Amino acid sequence: MKTLTRTLLVLALLAAGPAGAQNAPASHDHAGHAGHGAGAADSPATREFRDAAAAMHTEMDIRYSGDVDVDFVRGMIPHHRGAVAMARIALRHSKDPEVRALAEGIVAAQEREIAQMQAILKRKGATE
Repeated sequence: MKTLTRTLLVLALLAAGPAGAQNAPASHDHAGHAGHGAGAADSPATREFRDAAAAMHTEMDIRYSGDVDVDFVRGMIPHHRGAVAMARIALRHSKDPEVRALAEGIVAAQEREIAQMQAILKRKGATE
């Protein structure tokens, strides 16, 4: 999962351009990172990344059930949806063929895993 998180951070930095790379935090801290460096000069992609990250973090704030399987899947579904949202932002804005291919792969893989996790919840009689 750290690799996916780093990949998404790289995608966000690529969209932000050189200024975004200079303002990047030394370590990736999930707590509140959606607001780093927000400013009036943000590109449309950066604004979209910020919105996607904020939505993902809100949705990841789940009510824990005490069932490790259910709790894991409930938390990971919005995490994966966030990855899909960020990859789609990259597809809308990136011209780099390698980044676009990576984003397409992320969308395909994460959507498959979301479906798998939804099936697990259904099998366990739980809801998202």
